Amino acid sequence: MGNNSPAPPKATLREWIGLAVLALGAILYVMDLTVLHLAVPTLSAELKPTSTQLLWIIDIYGFMVAGFLVTMGTLGDRIGRRKLLMIGSAAFGLFSLLAAFSKTPEMLIASRALLGLAGATLGPSTLSLIFSMFKDPGERSKAIGVWISAFSAGSAIGPILGGALLEYFWWGSVFLLAVPVMVLLLVLSPIVLPEYKDPQAGRLDLLSVIMSLVAVLSIIFGLKQIAQDGFSPLPIFSIIIGLVVGFFWTRRQLALKNPMIDVRLFKIHAFSASLTVNFLAVFVAIGYFLFVAQYLQLVLGLSPLHAGFWSLPSAIAFIVGSNLAPRIVRFFKPYQIIGACLSLAAVGLLVLTQVGGDNGLNIVVIASVIISLGLAPVFGLTTELIVGSAPSEKAGAASGISETASELGGALGIALLGSIGIAIYRSKIAHALPPEIHKDLVEVARDTLGAAVGVASSLPPILSGVLLEVAHNAFVQGMQVAAAIAAVVAIFSAILSFKLLKKVKVGQSHP
Repeated sequence: MGNNSPAPPKATLREWIGLAVLALGAILYVMDLTVLHLAVPTLSAELKPTSTQLLWIIDIYGFMVAGFLVTMGTLGDRIGRRKLLMIGSAAFGLFSLLAAFSKTPEMLIASRALLGLAGATLGPSTLSLIFSMFKDPGERSKAIGVWISAFSAGSAIGPILGGALLEYFWWGSVFLLAVPVMVLLLVLSPIVLPEYKDPQAGRLDLLSVIMSLVAVLSIIFGLKQIAQDGFSPLPIFSIIIGLVVGFFWTRRQLALKNPMIDVRLFKIHAFSASLTVNFLAVFVAIGYFLFVAQYLQLVLGLSPLHAGFWSLPSAIAFIVGSNLAPRIVRFFKPYQIIGACLSLAAVGLLVLTQVGGDNGLNIVVIASVIISLGLAPVFGLTTELIVGSAPSEKAGAASGISETASELGGALGIALLGSIGIAIYRSKIAHALPPEIHKDLVEVARDTLGAAVGVASSLPPILSGVLLEVAHNAFVQGMQVAAAIAAVVAIFSAILSFKLLKKVKVGQSHP
């Protein structure tokens, strides 16, 4: 006789329509991360922000999202995940209007901060609702594949739609993309999404919320500063503060009757092992993509719109990979798929090390497609293992931890690989420029490739050509080294997954 427990119920049409609604939220969340970069030139001309203000305009959204993910995941478990999603969606739409019509840099920074606060409700709410809606392991895998695909679709649609809007309208128009999507989400959510909350949830501990914010924001701020300016006392001190506060936050969670997060989740092997592999995979993905986006625009000279189009093959490969995982997981164990896919991503990264100066478009596109095909199933499967291994009433908190780890992995990828790329760029460019270029201009050009392109536009044609050639070659060498390091991390992650995830199964849940 086998197991007599009833088979989990299959999803109905209502759940699949609900999944489409949740995918809208995921698409929007990523689009808002990508569209602003296109608007920076026109935004700078209109609002005239200082370099520091511009940095805050770009970074504050990601900072606020990362800082509030765990809080919002836990809050959703307490007040209801659908309710939090609807509150966040309404707020996102309103703050998008505020951002679109900002008149000063300070107003735009505040709007972006509020958008990040609202955006932090979308990821944990959508992911935890998927686990409530899809009880059958096979259907749940497919649903997570669609959800992961939505993030990739957002990263592809954002630059194309944003680029098209900027051709005809003012910089703020890119924020208006959010408004109709949020209205649709608010109308459909009560009809097709179930409500779910933790019946045993206690009050939210405000001190825990503040401590978690300080810990996450301090660490991410430190990592981003290292990526931008290299190692210095301020970012190192910031990371140390974050780690110390995180330690005391963990102690507090263990002592509280109703903790913000049950840190005992980390004692569940499937949870902690999957989280580690997911963290490293995000490190690889964000770290390498940082270089590709700059290469397409600043080395090959593509417009934002054309760069967006050349990113489409990678996005399509990501969608294919995300939806392939649920089909192959029936024939192979998760650790075998994850290990093989990370190895495939490493192959793509090694192809990227062969990129050249002006003729590397084909190599970049082929390498990006291979990397996307490799990483997409990893994100889907590890996300499912992370949240699926937690008790169902803790799904929101587990989703928040999963996404916070992703944010930290991405920040670390940008910080470490970005710092290495910048260090190589600066060392190569420092002594290779002719003395005819004034030393002040050389200092500006040494800062970033973007700064070098700006300096070149002000020089006579011959000197401009020399500067661009040196800067492009220096950037490409940094990109090649960063891709090689990312390949090593991908291979290490593959070995780790074979070792740590061998006994972990999709659909296993913690009682």
